Amino acid sequence: MSDVIFSNQLTEKEKYEHFLKRIKEGEKIEADDWMPDEYRFTLIKLISMHGISEIMGALPEKEWVPKAPSLKRKLGIMAKVQDEMGHGQLLLRVAEDLMKPLGKTREDILEDLFSGRLKFHNVFHMEAPTWGDAGLIGWLVDGAAIISQTNMLNASYGPYARALKRICAEEVFHAQHGEAIIMALAEGTKEQREMVQEAVNRWWEALLMFFGPADASTTGTSKQDITIKYRIRTKTNEELRQDFFSKYIPRVLSLGLTLPDETLHFDKEQALWVYKQPDWNRFKEIIKNNGPKSKDRLELRKMAYIENQWVREALNMAK
Repeated sequence: MSDVIFSNQLTEKEKYEHFLKRIKEGEKIEADDWMPDEYRFTLIKLISMHGISEIMGALPEKEWVPKAPSLKRKLGIMAKVQDEMGHGQLLLRVAEDLMKPLGKTREDILEDLFSGRLKFHNVFHMEAPTWGDAGLIGWLVDGAAIISQTNMLNASYGPYARALKRICAEEVFHAQHGEAIIMALAEGTKEQREMVQEAVNRWWEALLMFFGPADASTTGTSKQDITIKYRIRTKTNEELRQDFFSKYIPRVLSLGLTLPDETLHFDKEQALWVYKQPDWNRFKEIIKNNGPKSKDRLELRKMAYIENQWVREALNMAK
């Protein structure tokens, strides 16, 4: 296969057509295979953002490691933070392999994060002021991540698909961990139930934004058409959001909680959930690092990067 792809007898157009044929037939593309620039750059952006978001997503939960209400809870959330950091490193390695032909490394990904060229997920710019927020991140934010990531388990790019199998398996445990926290609080005192409800109210808009706008006309930033074109994923942003609603709205309501949207209901004729659109202008500001905790978390990540420079230098010397 590679002999055909790299043959000097093939024009760029023929290589591209053969590449699309491989994808259509369900073949996996590997790091050293020929691929069009659009595919490579789309993957680099997607996987880099995913990897960085795993790392940045550990920060709001890291804040709760010393404040968790019991030793058992401390150990549970500490293990979750460790897993998320591991996911980030795994994904950055996948992205790094794609960047090698461009002469770039993992260091460039971090530099792009600090400069603002690389975004991290909108939900991880938000505040987590209570233990209810810590539980909700595990339950609903990780639940949304599972819906998004399982949609890419059969991605056309083999290294990403294989990494996602491990990540999704661990994310299921994270969601169960978060659900256990929420269930304990929802079945607890009046103050604990109120804590959960306040967390739901605080995070609802961010959860709506989790999957991105329904189409590019909303913000001009949607790449869903390209990722579907190359079979990196199969569903649109809105389809994923509807899947999230169908799975989690009944669960939230079953706990006696309410959702901060009086318009929210399931339309049987259209077979979809009707809801109030979030403020997509706010979404654009958040992903520009103007969210409630954007600056603090970026500064914390940058400080850790600088302080641990000696580790990277030692590893490079050992090679």
